[in-house]
Amino acid sequence: MTERFIPPHPPRSAGPVPVWRGFVGERARTAVYGWSERAFELPYFGRKVFGYNVHIPLTPDAVQRVLLDNAANYVKPDIVKTLLDPTIGRGLLSSDGQLWRDQRKIVAANFAPAAIDALIPVFARTARNASEAWRAADRLDMAEAATATTMRIIADALFAGDPRLATDAAMAHIAAALEGVSEARLQALLGLPLFPWSRRGRRALRGRTYLRQTLTEVVKDRLPDGGPDDFLGRLIRALYDKFESAEALALAVDNAATFYLAGHETTANTITWTLFLLSEQPDLQTQAADEARAALAAGADDPALPDRLPLLRRIVEESMRLYPPVPRFDRQAVAADQLGEALVSPGDIVSIWPWLLHRHRKLWDDPDAFDADRFAPGRERHRFQYIPFGGGPRVCVGSRFATAEALTVLAHWLARWSFAPEPGREVRPSGMVTLRPAGGLPLRLTARP
Repeated sequence: MTERFIPPHPPRSAGPVPVWRGFVGERARTAVYGWSERAFELPYFGRKVFGYNVHIPLTPDAVQRVLLDNAANYVKPDIVKTLLDPTIGRGLLSSDGQLWRDQRKIVAANFAPAAIDALIPVFARTARNASEAWRAADRLDMAEAATATTMRIIADALFAGDPRLATDAAMAHIAAALEGVSEARLQALLGLPLFPWSRRGRRALRGRTYLRQTLTEVVKDRLPDGGPDDFLGRLIRALYDKFESAEALALAVDNAATFYLAGHETTANTITWTLFLLSEQPDLQTQAADEARAALAAGADDPALPDRLPLLRRIVEESMRLYPPVPRFDRQAVAADQLGEALVSPGDIVSIWPWLLHRHRKLWDDPDAFDADRFAPGRERHRFQYIPFGGGPRVCVGSRFATAEALTVLAHWLARWSFAPEPGREVRPSGMVTLRPAGGLPLRLTARP
């Protein structure tokens, strides 16, 4: 029996939080900041936000209706498309209808189980290379280390190791682009042009511009035949077979940006939060390290490696429950519908919050406490109670890739190093699009004997 551990979460007020608070202070910078205690108990609540009716369903059945049972009625909101267009255009993440179906079919083949199995050696090699440069007793920012590692993996696994995609400059520009979302969100809600009026906004613009220009160069360098037989090469060839040249080029860049950004940022944060949770629970960390060593001894590059890590898998799943990679995502109703007792009108926004669902008191016992055994075999739950990768037809196409990557990287790092907290360091979640520890995650490293 391990000691009860409650990892940090933002403070909660007793009563409702005014809508305007979402656009000033910390709540404007951190999506999960400022919720009331009631938000983790109610089955549903609605809000009016700058003329939009926003529904927040908090029962798995209602979430299932939006994401699965009546998924065709709920599309990507216009405002989300406005926010995403400068960075990922009309790629898989931001498209709907036939365009989404065409792209999903093209992309899905690259993430089939056999394709992921073939990438385990890439995950393992990159994890080993990263950790070999560390030194005992160092104070290392593991958020930065995880981001650099997953960026290198994406570059190697999906883009044939293109050196332009694994630089410090690229990492800085991605962080700036993500941090600028809060400013652009307010402008989009007010119907204003997306103009960078602050220093953060200008950094975000430079970040988006850098990424789009770099990825356009990467794609154009592959033409006319797509180049190597990797994810990007197969994507380019399939798009040029399906679409006219100009549209195929645009969609190739859009999807390159989508998978480059989403493919490393969310996994890096999952690895980071898992290391934080283990650093605070040394006995559990030792158990996970022992499991990792045994699994690696049976084959460090073996495609079956993730299957030999049941404890670590449960820890990662609990990490994504407490700190979901994407804390919220939205849909917009095409036609009228009903979610429980709430009537949904055409044009209404339905906001799905893994952050609230994953910590909801009606769905979980002691929801703010860490308990990896929630995911032990035989423990049942509603399929839409736990949605770190979304759900329904639009469930994240790269979920298997991300899970195998996180497990492989963590296994190699835990087998070689132990991680301890930096004394006096406050850890708190931050971010509007994804959740990362504010200011990084410095940890103390000690080599395992």
